[in-house]
Amino acid sequence: MNTGSRPEQLLSDLLDGNDRHVARADESKFDAVRDAQHPPVVSVCCSDSRVSQEGMWDISEPGQLFTVANIGNRSTTEVDGERVLDGGVAYPVTFTDTGVVAIVGHTGCGAVTAAYDVVTGETDLAALPAGVQQDLDSLITMVENAPVDLDGERSTVVDRLVEHNVREQVEFVATQTDAAVYGFVYDIHHRYGDADGRAYLVAVGEGDPHEAVDEAHRGVVAPLL
Repeated sequence: MNTGSRPEQLLSDLLDGNDRHVARADESKFDAVRDAQHPPVVSVCCSDSRVSQEGMWDISEPGQLFTVANIGNRSTTEVDGERVLDGGVAYPVTFTDTGVVAIVGHTGCGAVTAAYDVVTGETDLAALPAGVQQDLDSLITMVENAPVDLDGERSTVVDRLVEHNVREQVEFVATQTDAAVYGFVYDIHHRYGDADGRAYLVAVGEGDPHEAVDEAHRGVVAPLL
């Protein structure tokens, strides 16, 4: 798909892609989930085009992952002045027997960077579109309260804020549901290690992340904070 293409060509590219999707699906692909879904995991991830929710876990079958995407991988919203679980998280946990919540941030997150720039005076919040202002609101609060030195090297500070945002989300979600909650940072800048696309475990709802994984996966527990 060419990002410089005309909208008509991009539409054709999308439909061609769907043709290939249909051709790869055998007749039984949706049989197990056609009438109901019971995804074991709900994933809350950033909308960033570089981060594929199903791709990072090598999931290709329907019914395995309930996906929530927004800027800054936010798992909560505000209703009548009270912070509550976002509907995209509350729905599967409540109605589809989903028992695991995975909150996934990523290095170089644009939304976290934007919130950081507002707090440090680099960006005027009022100059941004109203919808972006609303979505950045909780991230700005997160930056203001984060135990992170905002005066350090820009990319380093942003990635520490990314991790703190994931941890803070995990902590809150764990108080609102009986589901197991895990927090990851998807690394595309070699901040945590040398492998592109590695998801590093940085938080669990209860206990120590080092104790939550088996021996084979000890290397993915490498928090910055």
